[in-house]
Amino acid sequence: MSTFDIGADRRSVLKGAAAATTLLMASGSAWAVEEMADLRKAITAGHDDTVKRLQDWIAHYSIAAENHNMQGGAEYMKQLALDAGFQHAEVVKTSGAPGVFATYDVGAPKTLGIYFMYDVKQFDPKEWTSPPLEGRLVDKPGFGKVLVGRGATNQKGPETAFLAALHAMKKAGRKLPVNLVLVAEGEEEIGSPHFREIVTRPDILAALKKSVGVILPMNGQGPTGTVAINLGAKGVMELELVSSGEKWGRGPTKDLHSSYKAAVDSPAWHLIEALATLVTKDGNTPAVEGWFQNVKPLTQHQKELIHQQVLANNEAAIKKSLNVTKWIDDLPYEKAMDRLAQEPTINIEGIYGGYTGPGGKTILPSRAVAKIDCRLVPDQTIEDLQKKLKAHLEKHGFGDIEVNVSGGYNPTQTDENSGLIKAEVATYKSFGLDPVMNVRLAGSWPGVVFTGAPVSLPAGQFGMGYGTGAHAPDEFYLVESTNPKIYGMDDATYAYAQFLYHIAASA
Repeated sequence: MSTFDIGADRRSVLKGAAAATTLLMASGSAWAVEEMADLRKAITAGHDDTVKRLQDWIAHYSIAAENHNMQGGAEYMKQLALDAGFQHAEVVKTSGAPGVFATYDVGAPKTLGIYFMYDVKQFDPKEWTSPPLEGRLVDKPGFGKVLVGRGATNQKGPETAFLAALHAMKKAGRKLPVNLVLVAEGEEEIGSPHFREIVTRPDILAALKKSVGVILPMNGQGPTGTVAINLGAKGVMELELVSSGEKWGRGPTKDLHSSYKAAVDSPAWHLIEALATLVTKDGNTPAVEGWFQNVKPLTQHQKELIHQQVLANNEAAIKKSLNVTKWIDDLPYEKAMDRLAQEPTINIEGIYGGYTGPGGKTILPSRAVAKIDCRLVPDQTIEDLQKKLKAHLEKHGFGDIEVNVSGGYNPTQTDENSGLIKAEVATYKSFGLDPVMNVRLAGSWPGVVFTGAPVSLPAGQFGMGYGTGAHAPDEFYLVESTNPKIYGMDDATYAYAQFLYHIAASA
């Protein structure tokens, strides 16, 4: 069932569509009400195909962290672009995993850049209530019918909805109002270590620089239906800290019987001691010397934006969606959100070493590893923090611990007065929604590749709809909404089409 057919609750979508038509026609668009109806019919008619396309894409997974199906993931993305109407699509080689570059040229005055990621995080099927690669449709109380699968919301669900808008416009016989330039990668989940190579290839760079900006399709609604526009995102540095008897010169160079712990040092405990120096005793604040040196404080305007966002959100619903009951240090909601936007982090993703199987195995491990991610805020840089981390470990007697940075990128920020953001605001308002401005996404995406030189364009995310569980078991994307405040997949698809027209009409 299409979300356009679930009754009076969705009539607000149609009212929004009419309002959007009036706005666009006032801007000089010839997109008539009848044509809007044709597009809605095309989206509804293509609903089952869109769901199947998402299920197939989830089944055809690639995982950069495991070097799984990297070439296949790129080839699949290329075909998805061609099927959606892009006249040119190619797999782009890099010194790491390949990516994809595609263009959809309709001779329009304006061009929009689109960023896709198609790799996903690892998964353990035993932790899921339905198979992570099946894309099963299940009922979710309070939301409706959701599609469960790895990558469903991050990011294949919203990206599929964007592609569905292109399919629907083609089926309805509508010419796109803007040209599109697509750049896609399969290494986002490991910090996009080679994505810049794709973007800075001379012909790709030239195509992107014609754009008014770049967006990543993304679910823009919270669990209560509120809409947020992210004006930036934290950067990320992913790394491993490795403690070994071989490098340390103490402890065993091969795993040893644990009885010898009475006489031999432990590289695992050595690593734990080192980790304890990186943060305050509660683990909540980085304690590396100079870590906060370049942190740019929130402006008064940014604090006011956070205040407005807090007023628009339901704290209890947010906590429930995150599976948490308390904020850090028992902070009140607004203070926690200030911290979420302002604070850099040093986080332990996981620690391993020695034996981790069933039962016990009495050994003294010769090697232990901590997987770390650090979130960066303006004006921190990976290069600076990497140096400070190494200097800190050396100063505290842990200079033997290896620091292996595997990927990452610096923070990104976009002016809320840019044409791209104004088009997002106009689109949301045309559907009767008043978006709140989010100072920056606490998570990360390689937007700095677009906002920084040499591309130097506004960049952000756009989209309606809802999903959650990214990187976790039972990740889902809302397909058929029974909640009048939240858009399902068809409504989200329609919103993407509207957004293209607002980009075309923007100043």
